[in-house]
Formats: sequence, structure tokens, C-alpha cells
Amino acid sequence: MAAPAQPKKIVAPTVSQINAEFVTQLACKYWAPHIKKKSPFDIKVIEDIYEKEIVKSRFAIRKIMLLEFSQYLENYLWMNYSPEVSSKAYLMSICCMVNEKFRENVPAWEIFKKKPDHFPFFFKHILKAALAETDGEFSLHEQTVLLLFLDHCFNSLEVDLIRSQVQQLISLPMWMGLQLVTGLLQAFTAIRYLIHVCSLVNEAEARELAYQERRFLSQLIQKFISVLKSVPLSEPVTMDKVHYCERFIELMIDLEALLPTRRWFNTILDDSHLLVHCYLSNLVRREEDGHLFSQLLDMLKFYTGFEINDQTGNALTENEMTTIHYDRITSLQRAAFAHFPELYDFALSNVAEVDTRESLVKFFGPLSSNTLHQVASYLCLLPTLPKNEDTTFDKEFLLELLVSRHERRISQIQQLNQMPLYPTEKIIWDENIVPTEYYSGEGCLALPKLNLQFLTLHDYLLRNFNLFRLESTYEIRQDIEDSVSRMKPWQSEYGGVVFGGWARMAQPIVAFTVVEVAKPNIGENWPTRVRADVTINLNVRDHIKDEWEGLRKHDVCFLITVRPTKPYGTKFDRRRPFIEQVGLVYVRGCEIQGMLDDKGRVIEDGPEPRPNLRGESRTFRVFLDPNQYQQDMTNTIQNGAEDVYETFNIIMRRKPKENNFKAVLETIRNLMNTDCVVPDWLHDIILGYGDPSSAHYSKMPNQIATLDFNDTFLSIEHLKASFPGHNVKVTVEDPALQIPPFRITFPVRSGKGKKRKDADVEDEDTEEAKTLIVEPHVIPNRGPYPYNQPKRNTIQFTHTQIEAIRAGMQPGLTMVVGPPGTGKTDVAVQIISNIYHNFPEQRTLIVTHSNQALNQLFEKIMALDIDERHLLRLGHGEEELETEKDFSRYGRVNYVLARRIELLEEVKRLQKSLGVPGDASYTCETAGYFFLYQVMSRWEEYISKVKNKGSTLPDVTEVSTFFPFHEYFANAPQPIFKGRSYEEDMEIAEGCFRHIKKIFTQLEEFRASELLRSGLDRSKYLLVKEAKIIAMTCTHAALKRHDLVKLGFKYDNILMEEAAQILEIETFIPLLLQNPQDGFSRLKRWIMIGDHHQLPPVIKNMAFQKYSNMEQSLFTRFVRVGVPTVDLDAQGRARASLCNLYNWRYKNLGNLPHVQLLPEFSTANAGLLYDFQLINVEDFQGVGESEPNPYFYQNLGEAEYVVALFMYMCLLGYPADKISILTTYNGQKHLIRDIINRRCGNNPLIGRPNKVTTVDRFQGQQNDYILLSLVRTRAVGHLRDVRRLVVAMSRARLGLYIFARVSLFQNCFELTPAFSQLTARPLHLHIIPTEPFPTTRKNGERPSHEVQIIKNMPQMANFVYNMYMHLIQTTHHYHQTLLQLPPAMVEEGEEVQNQETELETEEEAMTVQVDIIPSPTDTSCSQETPAFQSDTTASETGASSNPEAIPALSESTTTVAGAVSAPAEAYTPQDATSAPAGTK
Repeated sequence: MAAPAQPKKIVAPTVSQINAEFVTQLACKYWAPHIKKKSPFDIKVIEDIYEKEIVKSRFAIRKIMLLEFSQYLENYLWMNYSPEVSSKAYLMSICCMVNEKFRENVPAWEIFKKKPDHFPFFFKHILKAALAETDGEFSLHEQTVLLLFLDHCFNSLEVDLIRSQVQQLISLPMWMGLQLVTGLLQAFTAIRYLIHVCSLVNEAEARELAYQERRFLSQLIQKFISVLKSVPLSEPVTMDKVHYCERFIELMIDLEALLPTRRWFNTILDDSHLLVHCYLSNLVRREEDGHLFSQLLDMLKFYTGFEINDQTGNALTENEMTTIHYDRITSLQRAAFAHFPELYDFALSNVAEVDTRESLVKFFGPLSSNTLHQVASYLCLLPTLPKNEDTTFDKEFLLELLVSRHERRISQIQQLNQMPLYPTEKIIWDENIVPTEYYSGEGCLALPKLNLQFLTLHDYLLRNFNLFRLESTYEIRQDIEDSVSRMKPWQSEYGGVVFGGWARMAQPIVAFTVVEVAKPNIGENWPTRVRADVTINLNVRDHIKDEWEGLRKHDVCFLITVRPTKPYGTKFDRRRPFIEQVGLVYVRGCEIQGMLDDKGRVIEDGPEPRPNLRGESRTFRVFLDPNQYQQDMTNTIQNGAEDVYETFNIIMRRKPKENNFKAVLETIRNLMNTDCVVPDWLHDIILGYGDPSSAHYSKMPNQIATLDFNDTFLSIEHLKASFPGHNVKVTVEDPALQIPPFRITFPVRSGKGKKRKDADVEDEDTEEAKTLIVEPHVIPNRGPYPYNQPKRNTIQFTHTQIEAIRAGMQPGLTMVVGPPGTGKTDVAVQIISNIYHNFPEQRTLIVTHSNQALNQLFEKIMALDIDERHLLRLGHGEEELETEKDFSRYGRVNYVLARRIELLEEVKRLQKSLGVPGDASYTCETAGYFFLYQVMSRWEEYISKVKNKGSTLPDVTEVSTFFPFHEYFANAPQPIFKGRSYEEDMEIAEGCFRHIKKIFTQLEEFRASELLRSGLDRSKYLLVKEAKIIAMTCTHAALKRHDLVKLGFKYDNILMEEAAQILEIETFIPLLLQNPQDGFSRLKRWIMIGDHHQLPPVIKNMAFQKYSNMEQSLFTRFVRVGVPTVDLDAQGRARASLCNLYNWRYKNLGNLPHVQLLPEFSTANAGLLYDFQLINVEDFQGVGESEPNPYFYQNLGEAEYVVALFMYMCLLGYPADKISILTTYNGQKHLIRDIINRRCGNNPLIGRPNKVTTVDRFQGQQNDYILLSLVRTRAVGHLRDVRRLVVAMSRARLGLYIFARVSLFQNCFELTPAFSQLTARPLHLHIIPTEPFPTTRKNGERPSHEVQIIKNMPQMANFVYNMYMHLIQTTHHYHQTLLQLPPAMVEEGEEVQNQETELETEEEAMTVQVDIIPSPTDTSCSQETPAFQSDTTASETGASSNPEAIPALSESTTTVAGAVSAPAEAYTPQDATSAPAGTK
């Protein structure tokens, strides 16, 4: 297998290089945002830039990146564009900038929306240029740029401006460009409408323009075919032609994969016979140059034959596809029978005999070209051949046209079922399918894209299946490369393999044997099961041995064959291709069944302890992929290839958290094999079609008029404030009775069947439509004990939060956008509680992205009035719940069993109090009889005595006198009956009975646990019957769907938290965790809560993230499509000034009142002049960012500065756990952690921060003070994604201090709103060292203490060291003085003794602390890494506070760099224990 060439990384220019560029100089003169006096617009500038910078560099990404980053498009190109100045250079410059924005994944159309006037003119010129001759004004490379621009336009149909232009190219009139309009006239009745449309175009100019537009794609296809035919078979070909062809096919795929474009375009594509031309082209036969083109072509072929009705958009079933195929074949047979005697045999054969490629070639191959043309013309595939004329088409083309159209196609689902789920070496190292981490975004790839719309649910699942599989493959490739390279496979002297290293996650295979190949199922050609035994020798450390022995059932491993060619001792070079260095030949996946014991039996997972096996040899029984095995064996038998399964010499395991890909893929494949029933009201929205607001509760036919809001409102005033603009009518007039809980009756308006005209508007404005009827009601008394009182909500929800809660209680789709700190979780919990009380028979499924979010939800749910027996938590992670209660399956089983015993004890006490003989508390069943015959009879007798007889009320004392359960309630707070009124006492008596009745109701529910004996059966019963609120992560839902459906799991509502962080497919799967009822889904509500302005799902491979848009969540797609959202608009997390750094990204995000009123928000940050500050960090010792590994960025200067500020804050008195340190890259995270360990980690005076982690990992969390390192000094990097900026800016409550290279970040257009506020303050750190923590100074006040300005990192490091030493000396001196005081000055002698003891231990601590903090002059650790020593002088570092100490500080600081800046081995995916000696 040929090793792929190692791709080159595009190195972003440094700030100094940017400043030296010709482009930058022009920008500073004409369009840079920070320049106030700009020169007037000059068209010559655009011409010069295009010719000298773009064309001359052959459209180098580096040049275009510079231009786009300088805001060339926003501030110069589009701002000054008009028809008068339009030119080729102008058009091409705009296209290049838009393409670059798409490559960088930043919004591209915003500037066009602001100034849309000239866009139609501009777009028409683009179309004209795309059709120009390649040897004319526009080169092929330039036209490739135009194709890419058009592709972006077709994929941006949600933008009104773009859609209005694109629709003119793809609509019914484009069929006028068909070769056979006459033949189609009979086939399509819609053509009448076409003629009518065309007759409306009267003016000559407009008619010509319309003619050009509707023929544009037909002409573009013809142009492409001419370019394709110019590619020679073996002579050299320019890559411009290849890239043009690839981009064109990509455009065709995107047009076919969108229903609005496919509906009209598929006929044009079919009419042009594009696929036939492509498959017969020379480019397909060129193995190297045409590899990607061939892969793209296969994708296009797949979509052209997709199982969908182009006109209706309905998915076609297997039977319908078969019918279409038979219709084609029989029409061909009829034509052959009627007109071609030489095809009689073909015409009279049955379909199954003649519809394979081989038989079609056998029948049609001997025919002449003219005869083939005539056959094709009878089928309306080609124009009729005139008499006595020869055809102009090749025979090869004509034959392929007929064969490819009529051959039998394998169904898509059949192909999928035959596909192996594990990746092999052919896919893992194919750069077109699984690009490297260095993907630049320049070329196109043979990958599906996730955009706004999908053809059918099958298409939706298939694209997600392929991308999920490939993303997993990328991670697998990284793990294989890491493990195998650590094992250092070399060729031995005798030609075998010898391993010179070792790896924690991989072991050499001692023996491998296939032990079972089971027979195939009927109708299948692959075995049902293939099992093998793998023997390894675990001569490793005990904890690693335990990990291998701990492999569980269903864990996935990989079997690898290496045949190295490098001699013993060859060093592995990460920069060179991996495969040729290690000699990797095969990779196959397998699934663990279990480890074998001494007798060769599989050791089953279970509660029993595992047997202790002797020796170090271990054998694992594994399942192989039956599909892959069948393919490999077929290849071995038919082609004489070697048997792959006799060659394996390495087995590799993976970390369990990253290893669930096979189960998820199986779930998706199972979904595609079943009838996917999503609710009718959701179907079109999921596919991206129809009215995006059709699933909003206001348009649902089953909208509920009256809802009980339970404890949502705190008072009637709160309720009125929650519905601004509504008229609130309360059913009771007495203010004393207007107390919560409230039932509200809303005016229900049906959204269906009404035209959106004036009547609709009038209806909105009527008084009736704005009137709410509010009915206060009293919750029935639940019993006399304090714990009987219901828990109540204490949060005063805002009116937008109330709208979100109301929408969530109604049927339909509810989308809640929750900016940081706006109470998303509180809203979610209140919705769950209200659904639980309004619809007690319904079951709600809670799905989140992370265990942490699920635990936060559960902690808040438990604080509300929800019976805990109805709560269930599935999956791992429940152990992190900050509660003693266990909500896992078995935790709930134990709870039920314990609760049953408690309740039966209560029954025993009740029985005793009533004086009833026997053992009523023996079982739940006997307790039920006791209730029926003893308790109910007494209660009914009591009611008959005290109930209201006629008009006179019974005496109040009778309620207490006749009450039969006095003795039972003797342990309740006395007196039980107040004796004030009959109604009050009667309600108390009924409450007591409700308490008793609840005991027996629960016991009746727990009866099943007596009948079911095993824990597993009991847990299943809880899941299916008992639990009303079931929570799990999206990953658990994807892994366990099959098991849940098999159990008969059912639910009515889904609530998803963190919905914008969940992968598209992992959001979709929870909709289908149950079987449909009578062909319909029982799902009634889908509530999605998230924030698409924060970070999306994590996708490790840049190509899948950017090219395939795999990072787009379903939540984000719904927002893009236009599904209505409730936007929460008041935050209560951060100071108002900090909120301003990110609130520009949201609609009207304001602050809750407490943000202005509470002292913690109005008080300043002690020792710091500002509550937020951007601190500029220049190169330290001439180095800014460094990159020891791909994307493993570090910046030593920033890391040291951040740690110094953290130490300073702790020395002032800030609690260390109130400070978190964040950074934008993993490399910097490791560097900061290392510096903290070295500087202050074990120092009790300072300690460690709450967290040191990345911005991405910290999403959903917060802290009072955030120190943020942005790391990069060459290019902005992924912080350019505004979503990451929003997360970074919104984590702090009281203080945010950002360390960055200001000159780089302030020029970034996307970051301008935040950085303009940051750069308005001084860029050097302003501290007030003499101000103690906490301070009384108000935020924004001038401090009474002296302000000190820190110019750079070395100055800050020295300052902190001196401050620390001063603090130690002062404290030490104070303690010495205190110890010398005469006894008379102390009130009690004991205190002196205690104090002396304390001070002795404190003095010891001081001594330790002085040793822990590294002195700036301490070079004791500089021996470790002499390679990093430096002769930097004080003047070079620029410090001023302690000139003598600074060089030594530089040395010791550099030592830290030495300790952490060589992470090639230390910070790879393997654990540190497997790193070679010498690394950390």
C-alpha cells in the first residue's frame, strides 16, 4: 500500500511579517479600521492587489488570508462596489475574500446584507464569467474560484439575498434548456405552467436575461465536459484542469443533495449524461491525479440515483425503486421487440436474466453505433438520428449510456448492511476521506456535508453515519500511530519483526486463531458470527496488566500487521510518513467477548470475583466483523491474496471513553433498517423544509388552554409582570386569596388553515386575545408532618423565562436560547416540574451533553416538589452527584426495597394503633387487603358521621372526636386539629387520610419488586413502568437505543439541555428510543435549551469540522432555518461591565437587578485597578508562541505572567478556589500546570487555582475571577470563532484578566466588539499592592492607595517574589515580638501556651514556604535542561525593578520551558507512564 505524502501545514504569518507586507501598508493607507485619515477610493489599488498579490502568488492562501484579515472586503471592496467600477479584478477579489471567509468558517454574507443594492448586478457578472472561454479573459484557475463561490451561494439558501438570486437559476423554466423538450412535453403536465411563465416575459432585454439564467447550468455542464475531454490519458496534465473538474463535481453533488435545487436540476443532469461522460473520461483512468475525482464521481452517482421522488420529495420504498427499475427494463424490451429484430432474445427474456451489466453488454455490445443511437433515441435519451446520417457519438459512450441506465442497482440499505463497521488501513490513511490534522481547507474532499436541508431521513442518517464513522477513524489513526511508533517495530536480522519499545495501549500478539465461523442467515452471504482467540504475554507493570485484564465485553480492539523494513535501532521520525517507517500492512477491528480462564472458557462479567490466573500469558476471545471477514476471504479465494488473519502481530486497545463508536454506528444502522417514525409535526423541520414555525405551540392543533403553573409564580404581582401587554383577570377579587399556585387559561388560536392576512393581525390585537384568566387554587393538605409540606420554587422568573416555561408545557417544539448566566437550568427544571404536575401519567426524558450538566439538573430537581421515587438516572456519572442519594438503576432498586420496608413498618404501626390482629405488614399484598378492609371502612364510617348534613354545619369538635387515627398520628406535631373552623379541621382530617393512602399507593407500586427476584428485572421494571423522569447523556442514548427499544421503553416528552453542544445525530437518536404506537410516534413535546453562540460539539479533525460542517448541532441548524426561539434576556452571573464584553452577540441581553444591587458586584477587586483588563505580553527571550506538536501551542511569557498574577492575588488574600486559569490551547494548559507545580502548587500560603483548563473544557462552568491566556502571537487561530470568544469572556463573575499579543487580536474583524472595549483601557497591568482583600472601595472609584504599573512579565515575577519574601519576614518578625510580650499583657495564661504551640508550627511552615517559592536568583534547577540556557541581559528583558535578579529569573523561567516544552512524547494521547525515560 503506497504511503500518502505528508501534507504541508500552512504557516500563518507573524505580526512582524504582517506589518512588513505590501498589503498591510496599503491597508493602513486606504481601509484599516484604526486609521482615521484614509485616502480616497482608487480602483487602481484593487487592480494592483489582484495582479501583484493574488494572481502572481497563484492565489496563495497566505496572501488572501492577510487581505481578508485586514478587513479588505468589509472596508474597501464591497463598500465601494458599483456597476460603474466593476471589473474582472474587482469580481475576483470579492470572490476570493468570500471563499476565504468560508474556509476560515466565519460569517461571509453580513456585509452584503448591509448593502444589498448592487448584489444582483454582481451576481449576474459572476455567472457570465463562469461561462467564459478558458483561454479568454478568465483563466481556468480563476473559474475554479468562481465555481467555489457559486457552491457557497447554493449552500447559503437561508440568506434571503442569496436565495433571491439562486432561485432564478434553478426553477421550472430551466427545463427549456433540455435537449428533448418535446419528449418531456408528454411526460410532465407541469410544462403547461412553464409555457405560461415564459409568455409573461415580454421585454427583449428581460427575455434575453431570463434565457441566459435558465440555460446557465446546462451551459456550465457543457463547458465542463469540454474541459474534461481535454485531459489526456498519460501525458502531463495541468493541476488547474484537475482542480476545476473536482470543484465542478462538488458543485453538482451539492445541487443534487438539496431538494429545492434537485427538484429541477436532476432532470437537466440526467439529460446531459454527465455521469457517462465522466466515467469514460481519461481523468478517471489516471490513477494518481484522478483518485479524488473518481471518489467524488461515486458520490454524485449515489445522489443522482437517490431513492426519492424529485417532484414530491417523498422517500421511495424498496418496492417503488424496484418498480422504477422494471419499468425501465420493460420499456427497453418493448422498444427492442418492436423495432430491433436483432434484440428479440433480449426482448423475450425475463428481467432478472438481463438486468446485470454483463448480460446487457452481451446483448448490446455487438450492435453498431447507429443502432445503439436509435435505441437510445426511442427511449428519449438522445435526439433522433436523421436518416442516412451516422451518429456523432462513440460506441463506447452509447453502450455505457444504455447499460448504466438499465443495470440492476444494489439498494442503499443493502450496501450499508454489507459495509464493515471497523475502518481498515485503506480508509484510515486515505487523505481524501480522512485528512490529516494539517487540513488547510484549500481543496475539496470526497466527504458528505451537513448543511441546512436533507433529502430524506435516510439521507440524513446516512450522511451522519459516514461522518461519524470517519471522525472515529481519524481518532483511531492517531491512536494506532502513537501506539505502534512507541513499540518501535524493526526488521530483525532474519527478516522477522522485533519490537524495540513498548506501549501501554498495545501488545505483541503471541498467537491468533479463528475458532468459529457461523453459517450465514437466509438471504445473506456473510457469516452470522466470526470468533477468534488472541493470546498475548502481559509481562508489564501490575496496573497496566490490570487494565488489559479489565477489558470488558463489547470493548473494541484493533488487530494490526506490521512488516518493518528498517533495521534495528532506526529512529522514528514523526515528520515522515508513518506507514513506510513502521511497515504497516493491515488493520482490522474486533470486539472483546471476554478473557479465557485456565479451562478455555470465557470469564463472564458479573458480581462474582474474577479467578486469579497463573503466569503472564492471557487469551482473549474476540468477535471479528463478519462483513469484513467475508470480503477478506473472498479476496483470498478469488484473487489469491494472502490470508490477512494469519499475519497479525499487534493488538491495540483504546480508552473506554473514546471507544464507543461501533455501538453508535450500529445504532444508526439499525435506525436505517427500521421505519423511522418521527412525529408528523417534526418531520419536515428536521429535514429543513416547510414552515419552520409549524411546530411552535401557537400553531399546534392540540394546544392546551388551561395550565397549572404550580409554584412558578411567587405572587400575583409576579404573574402580572410576567405577561406584559396582557390583561390579567383573577377569578377571585379578595387580595388575600390571590396567592399562588395559579391556573391560567390562555386564549387559544388555531394556527392551521388561516391565511396570514389582515384578519390574522386584527385577531392578534383583539382584547380577547390578550386576556388571561387566572384562578388561584389551594394544594390539598398532604398530612400533619412537616415533611408533608411541598417544596416550593423561590426564583422570581423574568417574563422571557415564563414564556419559555409556558412554551415547554404546551405540545410542540420549544427552542430556548440561553445566554451565559440567564438561568437555563432553572427554566429547564421548572418545565420538568410543571409537566410532572400537569400530566402525571406522562413520562419525560432528559438528555444532556455532559454528566456534569445532568447532575446540576438533578440537584435542582430534587429541590422541587417531585417525588424521588419517580426519578431515574441512566449511565455512568451519577457518582458525581453532590448528594447521598443514588439515582442510578440499582440505586433506585435499593431505594424501593428500603422504602418498602419503611412503609411496611408504618403499616405495622397503623395496624397496632387500630387494634387489628394478624400480620398485615407481611407483604405489599397483605397491606393492600388491610387498607381495603380495615382502613377504608373506618374512614368511610368517619366521613358518614362528620360530613355536612343538610344546611347546618356539624360541630367542629366532632371532626376531632370521631377521627379514627389519633393514636397513629400521635407522633405528629400536636394538636393536629386546631378547632377554629369545621372546614379547616376537615381539610386536616382529609390530609391525614391522604398521608395514609399514599403509603398504600406506594406499596401497591412496589408490589412488583416482591414478585421480581433479580436486581436486573427490578431495574428494568423501574425504567419501563415506575420512573416518570428519566435522565441520560446523549452518548448513553446512542449506545443503548437497541436495549431500550427491546425493553419497551416509552416516553412522551424530551427535554435537552446543552442542545447546541450535542452532535446532530446524537440529538436525533433520542427521538427514536421507543417503538411507534400504531405507526405514530407518541412524542408530544420536544424542549431544546442551549446557546448556539457558545461552542459547538467537539470535532477533532479540522476537515470534518470545516468542510463537512460536522460541528453544526441540530439546535444551530434549527436556528439557521428560522425555527422560532425564546431568547432569555437577563443575566445574573457577571458584573454589568463584564457582561458588556459579550452581550453584543445576543438579542437585548440585559442584567438582573441584583447585578447592580448586591455588594459583591458593586465592590472593586482588591489590589487591582480594573475589574477587567487586557494585558499585552511581548516576546519573552525573543520567543512568542511555540508549537512542539501539531496544534500543541505554548507561550512561556504568558504562562509565567498568568501564574505571577495568580500568586499576587493569593498573597493579597483572594481564596485560590475562587480563581480559575483558562487558555485556548492544550499545550498552554500543560505548561501553566507545570509552572504552578514548580512555583506555588504545594505552598499553603498560595495553593492551586480552582481549575487550570481550556476554554472549551470550561464551558458551562464559572468562577469569580478568570485569568485567560490567548497564547497565539502569529495568527489569531481558533479564537477567531466568535463562539469561543463568547465562552471565554463569559466565565468570570467579578474579574477577568486577559493576557495576549494585543497587536494581533485588535485587528480581527470578528473580535472587534469585545476588543474595542478591552483596548480602551491601559494595556499594562495596573495593581494596588497595598490594598487588602476584601476592599471597601466601590468599583470604578479612584483608589486611596498608590497604583503601580507593571510593564512586563519579568517585572511582575520579581515583584511577586519580593512581596512574598516581605510577607514572610513581616509575619516572622510579628510572631517573634508577640512571643516576647510579658505575661501581664495577656489575659489568660492558657492562651499564651496555645499561641506558642500554634506559632511554632507556623514558623515551621514558614521555613517550608521559603523553600517552596523559587527565588529569582535560584538556579538550582537549571542543571536539568542546559539546552535552554540563555545569556539574556536585563536590558533585553526590559525589566526595571531588580536588574541584578532578572537574568537569573530568565534562567529559572526558561528551565520551566525545558521541563514542559518537549511534549512530543509526554503529552501524546498515551498516559505519562508509557513515556520514555527523561520526559515528564
